[in-house]
Amino acid sequence: MDEKSRDVDELLRPVARWTPRFVALVGVLAGIVAWGAYAYSVQLQQGLVVTAMRDTVSWGIYIANFVFFIGISHVGALMSAILRLTRAEWRRPVTRMAEAITVCSLFVGASMPIIDLGRPDRLLNVILYGRLESAILWDFLSIFTYLVGSLLFFYLFLIPDLAILRDRLAFVGRIRRWLYRKFSLGWTGAPEQRHRLERGIAIMTILIIPIAISVHTVVSWIFAMTLRVGWNSTIFGPYFVAGALFSGVATVLMAMAIFTHSYKLQKWIKPLHFRYLASLLLVLDIVYIYFTLNEYLTVAYKLESAEAPLLEALSFGPYSSMFWAVQIAGLIIPAFLLVFRRTRTTLGIVIAATLVNATMWIKRYVIVVSTLATPQMPIGWGAYTPTWVELSITAAGFAGFALLFAILSRLVPIVSVWETQEAPAPAPKPGEAPVPEVVT
Repeated sequence: MDEKSRDVDELLRPVARWTPRFVALVGVLAGIVAWGAYAYSVQLQQGLVVTAMRDTVSWGIYIANFVFFIGISHVGALMSAILRLTRAEWRRPVTRMAEAITVCSLFVGASMPIIDLGRPDRLLNVILYGRLESAILWDFLSIFTYLVGSLLFFYLFLIPDLAILRDRLAFVGRIRRWLYRKFSLGWTGAPEQRHRLERGIAIMTILIIPIAISVHTVVSWIFAMTLRVGWNSTIFGPYFVAGALFSGVATVLMAMAIFTHSYKLQKWIKPLHFRYLASLLLVLDIVYIYFTLNEYLTVAYKLESAEAPLLEALSFGPYSSMFWAVQIAGLIIPAFLLVFRRTRTTLGIVIAATLVNATMWIKRYVIVVSTLATPQMPIGWGAYTPTWVELSITAAGFAGFALLFAILSRLVPIVSVWETQEAPAPAPKPGEAPVPEVVT
């Protein structure tokens, strides 16, 4: 067996065999999702009274989850598409993970506004009776378009690998063999097929970038189009897009660390990939610091009477611990970890990414809850503490994302086989003959 065949077998091994440890992990995640489903059944039966949402704080942890998951979904579309357009060859082992994050997080994120509804059976009214002036209708249409586009973008890159699975894994079960055969669309690698695939990929790569940017811009408009202290901002669009990319790249780094260790992918995912993405994470960190200063410094300088209570609550009041945790643990500490060579190791990079992701969720929570709790009239502050129902559904959302991601990684190779096999050969050293390029 030549080296190329051995590499393919190594990449296909997680797909070919589901280990007892993996089955146990799926069982645990499925149990958390089942508990969340039970909590949601309680909410459906008794209504939103089982949550902490009331007239003052009418949005809560569900909408924070929605913004977070829609945010991390941007990394697959934007990062993958931009790296492909710039022909960054080092991207090949990591783009499949980024694209899988997009698909899995979109399904979870899109479900959160439905869970937030007291009457989910009336969701169809958004389409039947929605008004074009409503940012909620814009959000619904943009997310649906993004979901369809992301699924197509993900699927196009899967076709050659599905054909490899069809030809090599004859013992995985009748249903999976049938799925691989049907969805590979008779791929044989013929020149005409490759030409059509490359054309489709090129079109989707160009289209997915503006679609992805528009989606989180529209998500931000749900807040920014509201004449409310804390949300009435003109920079929420780029602020949200930068935050989405920031947390998305952090999610990719965390996924790379987990899969590299679990699936023994050190031959394909190397410290080089962590360093390159760490540089991107650092740039996005600086950009997000800039937007944060721009957002809060202008408010603090003017200190209008309506804005003062919210700024005081964020700086010294009930939300100060979360607010400063975001600034220190989510922006400053990761920046130091990523700048200095001593801490710019794979472990340091993963720690920085974990801090970013945890605090970016807190950031979304603060944006939603603190603003709604701020009195717009001379009345008391609103109060909000998530109930067991909301916390259970939130845990189920994160477990559902991990469950979808884990199962997907066992149905298709988490590292693109055909792209890594077609990677250009490394440049020869002085005096050496060039190594011929490997083409499938």
